[in-house]
Amino acid sequence: MTTPSHPLSALSALSALPDGLGLPAGSVIAQGGAPLLWLADETAEPGSWAQLRPAAESAGLLPVLLHDTHGPAEWWTDRLLPGRMSDPEDHHVEVVLREYWEAVVPDEAEDEDPEGEGAELIAPFGRSWAGLAAPGAAGADPEAEAAGTAEALLASGRLRNPRLGLVPATRSADIPAAIGWTGPTNHENDTARLGAVLRSWEERYGARVVALGFDLLDLSVAAPPRTSAESLAVAAEHFAFAPDNIWQGAGSLREYAQELPGSRQWTFWWD
Repeated sequence: MTTPSHPLSALSALSALPDGLGLPAGSVIAQGGAPLLWLADETAEPGSWAQLRPAAESAGLLPVLLHDTHGPAEWWTDRLLPGRMSDPEDHHVEVVLREYWEAVVPDEAEDEDPEGEGAELIAPFGRSWAGLAAPGAAGADPEAEAAGTAEALLASGRLRNPRLGLVPATRSADIPAAIGWTGPTNHENDTARLGAVLRSWEERYGARVVALGFDLLDLSVAAPPRTSAESLAVAAEHFAFAPDNIWQGAGSLREYAQELPGSRQWTFWWD
């Protein structure tokens, strides 16, 4: 798990001196005596994401919004399992996505018609993993895009009980594994494997982890795919990463891909 050298002292400083760092009142969430993150006590309001910047820059912590939309209230008090997670560094994105793809694509042997519903769901792709999508073109500043996405989420009212959080991690993609987030547990028990994909999206699309719910993940995207072909390839990665986006959403990769060109926010959920 990727953390600063002294996360305890950094998080303790935030808890003891929130006023000096421009933060609202908050406390450190810990598991087994190990500090995982600092979390504000009160619900975040539009405009409050900027409060995290001074502390994040001075203490080497990264911002995130936690909320209890679609899940138990304040799930972060007892549903974080950092001991179950490995390190995203230990996993290769191609291997992870290939394994996910092979696990979630319809089994041809179970299809009465090999060219029927199962094949149509993943068209134009076959049952073998097609490889990574091409990187997005140079886009907006990723940190500015993350701030804008966070403020848009807060203003939308979609997040229930959102809290400002700060996590001891060196890159945004590592936030879920660093705190032991278990949102995708029905798809993947080791969130660090998903973290390997998030790292790749961070590099290829300027993605940043902005918000975590009980089973929801919101990313900002600074360099999204622009064309239909690029979006189809990204849609295949999204299906492998979070199949419920298609199974319980668009219904097929082609339909889902239509939502992606130019989209600067990606949302994932796991049932």
